Amino acid sequence: MTPAEKRAGAALAAIFALRMLGLFLVLPVFSVFAKTLPGGDNIFWVGLAFGIFGLAQACMQIPFGMASDRYGRKPVIVFGLLLYAAGSLMAMWAPDIGWMTAARTLQGLGAISAAVSALAADLVREQHRTKVMAMIGSTIGLVFAASLVIAPALYAAIGMDGLFLVIAGLALLAIPLLLKVVPDPVAPPVVQPPPPLGRVLADGQLMRLNFGVFAVHLVQMAMFLMVPRLLVEHVGTPVSEHWKIYLPVVLASFVLMVPAIIWTEKRARHRTLLLAAIAAMGASQLLFLLSGDTLITIAGGLFVFFTAFNLLEASLPSLVSRIAPPSAKGAALGAFNTAQAVGAALGSSVGGAIALRFDAAGVFIFCTAIAAVWWLWARTMKSPPVVALREYAIGDHVDLDTLRSRLAVLPGVREASIEAERRMAYVRVNLEHWDEDGVRRLLDAPAAS
Repeated sequence: MTPAEKRAGAALAAIFALRMLGLFLVLPVFSVFAKTLPGGDNIFWVGLAFGIFGLAQACMQIPFGMASDRYGRKPVIVFGLLLYAAGSLMAMWAPDIGWMTAARTLQGLGAISAAVSALAADLVREQHRTKVMAMIGSTIGLVFAASLVIAPALYAAIGMDGLFLVIAGLALLAIPLLLKVVPDPVAPPVVQPPPPLGRVLADGQLMRLNFGVFAVHLVQMAMFLMVPRLLVEHVGTPVSEHWKIYLPVVLASFVLMVPAIIWTEKRARHRTLLLAAIAAMGASQLLFLLSGDTLITIAGGLFVFFTAFNLLEASLPSLVSRIAPPSAKGAALGAFNTAQAVGAALGSSVGGAIALRFDAAGVFIFCTAIAAVWWLWARTMKSPPVVALREYAIGDHVDLDTLRSRLAVLPGVREASIEAERRMAYVRVNLEHWDEDGVRRLLDAPAAS
């Protein structure tokens, strides 16, 4: 990757980390804190206040993604971070469980995941996008593991009001990081007009990926409803010690993830990696099902799951950005992140309903079945299109304004940009549909490379 791509990837990963740390810090302590609020003795309201964040996220991912296609990525991300910070300050003030629910809703309305992912796709070449998505996914995994360690200590030291103040500060800190460190795209590319949203949502290739991220987070939430119970009831490990298992497992999974991603990028075997990761996710659930009563087998299942989870978190958004129409990347990633939020929201409730009747074994069977269904559907997926960058010298008599509009409608063109001073055209093309002779006639010049 170029230095600019590395800087963009690291900065966007840091923004995701600051945003997700604010979310994860609440997870281990919210239910305890909620009991201290007026109305917090009502378990329905506590569950609603906790889960409404994900529902609000699910509702706003597509609108935020579409807005980023139209108004630019950075303004939309800044607006989302301000909403999240405002919701955090409102939660700090909330006098009862009703106001806390409203505050969590306002937090969730700042749904920036699609816009951040689209900005990463804008700034990084296609052959390196999976690496950047892996950086972001790895950061989220590390933040999740770290939150399990530091959240109880912070809650004991500064209380929930202090935690919400820290969360608001983290969101505001991400704004100068975005504006000062993350580079701007060199120039807005010339692309075809955005297709109708319905066509993006109905695209069969994208539907497979949307179902995939839904399945990943459904399985994650349902699984983590059971794994802590296994550690307590079968292994005898108290909740306060669980991070000593999660953190090494997450770190070890990163070690295996890196060479897998490098191999995938070099060999262009994205579909192979996807199928292998789905199979590994299903295998982790079988490990829990068949022998989930010892520390070794539980740690082994967690290692297999987190390896698959990290690979999928890196590859799925990268595949969406490759397959989606360039003018609708934000909308496509918005639908993708909506599916993710819905999967996370349903995972706990569906897992709880199954566990109530069939115990942990029923949950792991359900999760295995979900992975199997997804694997069978993913098998029918086509490999992503082969995309290449072509550079062309533009003839002296060619009008550049006319050329911009004509380039956008050429068969096979995904993106195109024009450097007026050097009279050069840079065209990113789908080689399966590319008409080399047609573009040379249009530009009235031979290919420069």
